[in-house]
Order: sequence, then C-alpha cells, then structure tokens
Amino acid sequence: MKILIDTHAHLDFPQYSKDLEQVLFRAEEAGVVAVLNAGTDLRSSQRSVDLSICYSAISASVGVHPHGAAKVSGDWRVQLEKLAMQETVLAIGEMGLDFYRNLSPRETQEQVFREQIRLAVKVGKPLIIHSREANADTLRILKEEELPGPVGVMHCFSGDRGWLDACLELGFYISIAGPVTYPRSHDLRDLLRFIPEDRLLLETDAPYLSPQAFRSERNEPAYVKLTYDRVALALDSDPEQLAKQLYLNAIRLFSDRLVDR
Repeated sequence: MKILIDTHAHLDFPQYSKDLEQVLFRAEEAGVVAVLNAGTDLRSSQRSVDLSICYSAISASVGVHPHGAAKVSGDWRVQLEKLAMQETVLAIGEMGLDFYRNLSPRETQEQVFREQIRLAVKVGKPLIIHSREANADTLRILKEEELPGPVGVMHCFSGDRGWLDACLELGFYISIAGPVTYPRSHDLRDLLRFIPEDRLLLETDAPYLSPQAFRSERNEPAYVKLTYDRVALALDSDPEQLAKQLYLNAIRLFSDRLVDR
C-alpha cells in the first residue's frame, strides 16, 4: 500500500541532521509516498524549501510558528513571500496562536497570524493552522480575515465537538496525529466519526508526538502508518480504502504536485 502521506513533519530540524537519508528510506519502505515539511520561521522555511528541492518525496510549507512571532524582522513578510512563490511550496504555515506557552506576546502572535493569512490569500495556497489553548481567538481571526480558496488544515487537531464543527464549517480539513494511538485518547477517537471522510488527513508532526509504540522515541514519517492503522480500526474501515481516500484528500488540498514530482 504505497500511497500513505505524512501531511506535517519537520525533517529540517536538527534531530534528523545525521540520518535523514535513512529516515526517508524507512518512510518509503512503510509506504509513504509524500511528506509535507512545515517551516516554523524564516530559517526553517528556507530549509524546508531546500529539502523539497533535494528530495522528490518532500514538499514544503513556509511560515512563522506563533512561538517565533516576536522574533520576526522588519522585512519578514517580503522574505516569506519570496519563499512562498517557490514551485515546491504547497502551503503557508505552520502559523496560528499558542496561548499554552505564550512564548510570544498574544498581540504579536495575532498580527503575525493575520499577515500570513493575507499572504496565503495573495499566493493562493492553503493554510496550516496551529491552535493551542487559543481556539476561540483562532476562530475569531479566521472569521474576520478573508480565507484562501483552498482553505487549509487544522494541524494536529485536538479539541471538542464544537471546535471540530466550527473548523469544518469554515472549510478546513482536519489532521490527526500520533496521540490518537494513545490508550487514553478516547475522546479524540470518538471525534473521528464526526469528521467527513473527504476532510480527514493524517500526520506525524515529527519529531514530536510519536505513536504509542514509539512514544519515548523520536517520531518519523514511517510511523504515520501506525496512525493510519489505528484510525482505520476506530472507524471500522478497511485500511487500504482509508489510505486511498486520504491520498485523494491530500492532493485535493495541497495539489497533485504533492505526489507528482
């Protein structure tokens, strides 16, 4: 079943500096045909683009994570737009709000978030949204701003039914990560049945959020198969049919350049 897609990873992070080739080989062996690598600041976004140029299995997303919102330079928008115009860049983000750690002032997070939404509209590419302990404000901003045609994805979804319904109403895809495999993630697994099958995506968020079998270890794209298997079990779905549907979902949102390179 060589059609699995990891729709969110950070392979440009130092955790992969010594063995990226082996990581990609294991991903291929597990059936992963594409990885979307998400930038978290200007440097990370440039590395994401570089990886997407070097490796056909990797596409890029470019953006500024809310943790780094206070660190952007005066011309960051210009620099990010130049990166966003690259052919291998398929989305804008990881962007959003994080009021759990508050590593950047909330007002700054909001401004940088809004600027990236406007960039996504300008270049016509979908959003990758990070929202942690900030769902009400994330929703408010998304409603106030014009959204791009291919709206985007709620990365590493967590929350209740109300938050899920609000995201779906705005047109977002919902991406589920390794925590769905954790023994105590009953609520997250219960929410799966309320996600339309044509709006579901799966991801690793590597190097973070390893599935249960590797929970104390570095995550990597090959492990997305374990998330596919657990979601299929929770939905009482055939794993191969689920993989085919999620493959179509990913290319519908991010374009067929995700896999046709």
